[in-house]
Amino acid sequence: MEKAIFFEPGEGIALSARGSSMLFKAVAEATDGSFSLMERTLPVSNRRPQPHTHEGPEGFYVLEGQIEFVVGAQSRVGGEGFWALVPGGVAHTFGNAGESPARLLIIHAPAADAYFVELQALWSKAQPPTPEEERALMRRHGLEPVESESSS
Repeated sequence: MEKAIFFEPGEGIALSARGSSMLFKAVAEATDGSFSLMERTLPVSNRRPQPHTHEGPEGFYVLEGQIEFVVGAQSRVGGEGFWALVPGGVAHTFGNAGESPARLLIIHAPAADAYFVELQALWSKAQPPTPEEERALMRRHGLEPVESESSS
């Protein structure tokens, strides 16, 4: 019989980058790479990930606060209980759209925790990474940066 994994509230594998904190509840090692699940806290006016695509789907469930999701040409703000599912291959980004910190659950399929471990290392240096360094990291982990219309 396989060993179950249990985490109490506040427990998990803690990481941080871009001013947000992440608490992984499931990682590739425990799921044979099929998915990862994190609880993420976004500060007010957080730095958003560059719009990007990846092979598998990514799901977002808002626990508290207001999160803006930009998925393809669509933009929606969702509060507590809001769910957004981004299909694989569709450009997306997200960020805190409210006046207080926001929390959400994020599931990646396949697992993406190795990317976030490296992202934390990149953001732990004396100087913030350059956009080029972040894009190179994304590509190493199967994320493809997409130029947004506002960044061109």
